[in-house]
Amino acid sequence: MDDNAKTKEDQSLQARFLRLREILLVQGKVIVAYSGGVDSTFLLRAAVDFLGVENVLACIGKSESLAETELKQALKWGAEMGAKVELVYPKELDNQHYRTNPPDRCYYCKVELYQLLRQMAEKKGYNAVLCGTNVDDLSDFRPGLEAARKWQVYSPLEEAGLTKNDIRVLSRRLGLASWNKPAQPCLASRIAYGLEITPQRLKQIEKGEEFLQGLGLSELRVRHHGDLVRIEVPQNRIAEMIQGDRREKIVTFFKKLGFSFISLDLEGLRRGSGNEPLGNTEPDNKRD
Repeated sequence: MDDNAKTKEDQSLQARFLRLREILLVQGKVIVAYSGGVDSTFLLRAAVDFLGVENVLACIGKSESLAETELKQALKWGAEMGAKVELVYPKELDNQHYRTNPPDRCYYCKVELYQLLRQMAEKKGYNAVLCGTNVDDLSDFRPGLEAARKWQVYSPLEEAGLTKNDIRVLSRRLGLASWNKPAQPCLASRIAYGLEITPQRLKQIEKGEEFLQGLGLSELRVRHHGDLVRIEVPQNRIAEMIQGDRREKIVTFFKKLGFSFISLDLEGLRRGSGNEPLGNTEPDNKRD
């Protein structure tokens, strides 16, 4: 790309960023559905910068589907930008539609969260509830978008025309540590459709991923198929998973977690592999 093209691209990105500012200023006082992901962290920072700390409340949905390490990181980043952060406690596991784990599971999860945030907004005098949906999300398999529409949760990043790459670029310019964070969907997205979502299974996934991260893996998925666990790591890391005594350590650990069969997916890490039985390979449902 020549210098002229780069300049035009940067000007276009800056125009979208200024459009985001205009959108947020209209809202005035907002609640941000915050998870510590790339999108919601950027949205929170933009809201704090443009509206002032006193006009922004970040809310994290704390439930069994959010890994403890993700919660701690989100709280840390929120504190670093001076944001007011509160925990809310959606009860998605009390929702039978969610618990039975259908393909539109994410819809029922978001319903539980967004209705809490709308109630909080009305009670505390906030004008709007915002989520981190971006332009790229509109072409993905994301049942949670319908829940946002139902509960009037707004998507300023999408309205401003910002893509995931735009958000990463802008996040880096703002000095946000989240700019290059890998996608980290909720733990429930690792459970095969039709297999009931239970606290025990979510904890198995969380502990399994923490164990593998301790082996030096930053990107991975522990996919729960009942008695069988399917481990996904990048293709260039597959060979080392079975070298030396590592294979035995992995097998021993996952057996203790309660799995009877331990498998390593030879296709490697790929977002949305849980959706392949549905005939699509769109990314996992995300936490905004």
